Amino acid sequence: DTEPWGWQMEGHHMIINYFVLGNQVLMTPTFMGSEPNLVETGDNKGLRTFEIEEKKGLDFYMSLNSKQKEKATIFNKKEFDLNQTEAFRDNQIVPITGISAKKLSEKQQAMLLNLIAEYVNNMREDQAKVKMEEVKHHLNETNFTWIQGSDINSPFYYRIQSPVILIEFDHQRPVFLYDHSKPRPGPVKTHVHTVV
Repeated sequence: DTEPWGWQMEGHHMIINYFVLGNQVLMTPTFMGSEPNLVETGDNKGLRTFEIEEKKGLDFYMSLNSKQKEKATIFNKKEFDLNQTEAFRDNQIVPITGISAKKLSEKQQAMLLNLIAEYVNNMREDQAKVKMEEVKHHLNETNFTWIQGSDINSPFYYRIQSPVILIEFDHQRPVFLYDHSKPRPGPVKTHVHTVV
């Protein structure tokens, strides 16, 4: 009841660290990914992983006006894997970039909070609610960063960063699902990594 404790689940595309101290619960760092991210046959045909995280991220970016997009976008090319906080990057110093939530309309702020909640809500509802209150308290210190090429349908990366949460979504280069007789292509939408 009084001592800190926790557990960890670790696999290739799933790492969860769960920490408990009294009524404080953290489900981070958490890494989730998949390749492929679409089930093409069988009972689960059509099931897609990270579909909502991808759509909400793109929808939020599309809600920005041209000046806001310019501020949010730090690179106009997506040629590499970009997650800053994956395995083997302990204590990574991640620069504050992109657009501040202070520069967003109320509707855009609500969309950003909804995107953050998509990740936070992987915890139990009561614990997620506590975390989202913390996130809202620091909303004016929250930044959104975007990286994508000129084609809006192409792979992209986004990062949400505040004093109390850091979220990354990244379309990665393929590892298994490409023609190995040809050079390895750049990032694809069928290989996704997320970090909280």
